[in-house]
Formats: sequence, C-alpha cells, structure tokens
Amino acid sequence: MRNLLSILFVFSSLFISAQNINRILDSLDRELGNKKRYLSIKYDSIKELKNNVQKFTLSKDDKNLYNHYLLLFDAYRSFKYDSAYYYLELAKKKTNVLKDPDLLSRTKTKEGFVLLSSGLFKEALDTLNSINIDALNSKTKFEYYTILARTYYDLADYNKDQRFNIQYIQKGTVYLEKALEFVAPDSNEYWATESLKRMKQQDWKGAEFAFRYWINNYDLPQEYYGIATSSLGYLYSQRGFDEKAIEYLAYAAIADVRNATKETVALRNLANEIYKLGYLDKANTYVGLAMDDATFYNARHRKIEISSILPIIEQAQLKKVESQNNRLEKIVILLGFLAVVFIVFLVIIFKQLKTRNAARKEMAVSYLKLQEMNKKLSEADTIKQEYITYFIKATSELINKMDQFQKNAIQKTVAKRYDDLITNLKRYNVKKEREELFLQFDTIFLRLFPTFIKEYNALFPEDQQTDLKKGELLNTELRLFALYRLGIQDSNQIAAFLELSVATVYTYKTKAKSKSNFKDSFEEKIMAIQSI
Repeated sequence: MRNLLSILFVFSSLFISAQNINRILDSLDRELGNKKRYLSIKYDSIKELKNNVQKFTLSKDDKNLYNHYLLLFDAYRSFKYDSAYYYLELAKKKTNVLKDPDLLSRTKTKEGFVLLSSGLFKEALDTLNSINIDALNSKTKFEYYTILARTYYDLADYNKDQRFNIQYIQKGTVYLEKALEFVAPDSNEYWATESLKRMKQQDWKGAEFAFRYWINNYDLPQEYYGIATSSLGYLYSQRGFDEKAIEYLAYAAIADVRNATKETVALRNLANEIYKLGYLDKANTYVGLAMDDATFYNARHRKIEISSILPIIEQAQLKKVESQNNRLEKIVILLGFLAVVFIVFLVIIFKQLKTRNAARKEMAVSYLKLQEMNKKLSEADTIKQEYITYFIKATSELINKMDQFQKNAIQKTVAKRYDDLITNLKRYNVKKEREELFLQFDTIFLRLFPTFIKEYNALFPEDQQTDLKKGELLNTELRLFALYRLGIQDSNQIAAFLELSVATVYTYKTKAKSKSNFKDSFEEKIMAIQSI
C-alpha cells in the first residue's frame, strides 16, 4: 500500500509539473503571437525620435542632435546592430563639431557595447582601450567597466577553451569589481552588476539570492527584468532545477518580446531546456525564432551558438517522425489481415505516406541548408581565430618595439646624445612597417584561401587577369578583394587599412567589376571563393 501511494505521489508530481510548464509556455506563445504589435510600438517610438532629429537638423541644434542620435542608438542597441552603429557614428561626428572630448569618450563607450553585442570582440576591445578612462565621469566609468567585463565574459562563452576561459572570466570579474566602485548600492545598476559577478564566479546560491533580492525589492524596467529572469533561468539550469529554469527563461523571453529585444539568449536557452524534456515541436519553433532574432540583429556569435543546438533538435524531431512512421507501418501490417477494411485504410495510409515523404524532402532540403550555414559559420570562425592570433602577435611585437625604442631614446636623451637620437628616429621606416603588415596579412589570407588568386583571375578574360610582380603575394587590387572576401565590405575600413582614399577604393571596385566576365554577379563570385 505504501509503495502504491509513493508511485501515485510521483505520477501526480510529474502531472502537476507538466501542467505548470504547459501553462507558462502557453503564456509565452500568446506573447509571441503579439510580436508584430510590440514591433509596431517599437517602430513608432523610433519614428518619433527620427522626426525630432529632422527638426533639430533644420534648426542646426548640434547638442540636441547629438542627444537624439544617442536616443536612437539606445532604441536600436538591443534591436538592430547596423542601425545602432549608424546613429552612433552620427553622434561621434557631432562630438567633433561640439569639440567635447567627454562626449566622444561617452560615445565610444557605447560603441564598445554594440560591437561586442554583434560578436565583434576584437573591435570592441580596440574601441574601449582607446578611451582615456581618467577623463570619464563616474556614471560613464561604471558603464565602461561593465561593458569591458561583458566583453571578456562573452569571449569566454564564445571561445569555450579552458586554456583561455579562466583568464577571460577573471578579467571580466576584475572589471565588474571596478564598476561597482562607481555606482550607488541602492540602484538597479548595482544589483545587476553584483548579481552577474556572483553568477560568473559560480556562486550559484549567492547569485540566486542577489537576483531574487533585486527582482523583489526594485522596480525593474522590462529590459532589466529580462536580464534578471534569464540569468535566474540559467542558474536553475546549472543546478538541475529544470522546471524553475523553464519558468524563468519563459519570463525572460516574454520580457524580450514585449521590449522588442533581438539581442537575447533567453529563447535559445529555453528551447534547449524544453528539448531535454521532450517538447520537440516547441523547441524547434523557439530555436528557429531565436535564429531569426540573431540574424535580424546581426549577432554573429549568437548565430554560431544557436547553430550548435538547431541540428540536435531537428535530428531528434526527425527520429520522432521516424518512430511515428514505424508505428504506422505496424498498423498497416495488422490491417492487412482484413481484406475489405484494408482497401479503405490503404487510401488513408497512401495520403499519410505522401505527406511523410513531402515532409522528409522538406527536412532534407532544410538539413542541406543547415549544413551550408554551418560550413559558412565554421569558415568565419577559422578566419576569426587566424586573425585574432595574428592581431595578438602583431600587437605584442609592436609593444616590444616601442619599449625598446623608448628605452633607447631615454638612454640617449639622458646621455645628451641628441644626434644619435635623431639618427635612430630616422631609421624607423613606416613604409617598411606597413609592407611587413601587408606581408603578414597576405600570408595568413593565402593560408586560409590558397586558391584565391587562381579563382579571382578566372573571373576575367585572359588578357585582363592580374599579374603579380616578383616577390608579391598579393597586390593592392587582390588585397582589396581579399578584405571583401573576409567580410570587411565597408569602403572606409578598407581604405584605412590599405592607406588609400575611399574614392580610390571605389575606383578599384568599379574597374575590376567592369572588366569582369560576371558584371552582374561579381560580388557574389568573390564571396563564393572557397577557403581551406
């Protein structure tokens, strides 16, 4: 009798748990159904800000223009990377007009955030490291250190290599502790930072207390509420509390939908949690929506993270379909004993098999597309790893050179050997350094794309193909399109790297395209050149 009661208790607990999960997922589905309405509200608020920008543009009110560019950046910062970066660039230009270095530092701090949100970690660190921290006010210092900390935390999540992860997390924690020095303890910002610090230190109970205290004692805006509940969901997942993890991740996903947030992980993590419990259809739906959001925002690292989950869920769903089909085939065998009934059921089964084959073909096409996507993501990851390694090495060499140069200059200055100092200064050859930079770039690129020159020349008639001089790996034209193939398609960035004007870059592009055999699809042909 006691065993029977125990079994009944277990089954009733499972039933109640399933009911709770279904209830919260139904709430999320209703909010997802209202997604267009929340997006419309978002676009209306953005439209109003743009109207104000036009008004201040006509009145030439540079200070208000700067402030409204930042408001537009804030509207886009977790919504769409390209637009956020565009308005941030406009704000940066206004700081030059206003001649206010404090505003420039504040703007560059925000630039670091949007770059890391898009997965451009190196660019984010470059931007943040270029800021004069001492000139920042307390509020901007807090923002600066929290963004720097998150950059290293996201690097650790993206890297997933134990050799580097601990260092990244330790650096992130150091910067969070610095950030806490510049914020009031009774604020949302303080508890958001303190909670994150405890979570990254894997102090699960301390982090749970901090997040719950924050939610229960402060009036959290929708954005902060999404962060707090998403983090709690992650904590419960790490501790094996699946139902609580699903509940709080669903709360976070609902907050993201209402806030029209696209740079988010809640829906992806929720899909992973419910997949473990067998909710394959919903998991597949949610992970697809998460990929749509990451693509809309252009969050490169998020797309890579989602692509690692997507095939697992789709494969499980395929097995589920195959299992259902196996059961159907057994039913067909049983029905074969009844000749008259068999004819009736044969028509039904034929339709179901037709539907199954169509679904299998669609899934096969989807799987092929997914493989192609994974291939591109893998290529992007390989390129990033190569150039991050190159950047670190080049930076280290430059610092060593500067250190040696500084020591030498100090010695000669102390010794009053000014002629020797001038001689040493003249020895430094900027042109040679740039040529060395190009040589290292060319070497790494051709290691990644060994057939690039051959495939590039194949796009032109034989008499228009590029000939390299003796000792050249790439010339300026090839190097320009090598950058384009790496995904650096902004003419300003290309011009800065190659030490050309933007007009010259456009001239190279136009000239190459006009003499190509593929004038209408020249850029697509360049991007189709395969890496190793």
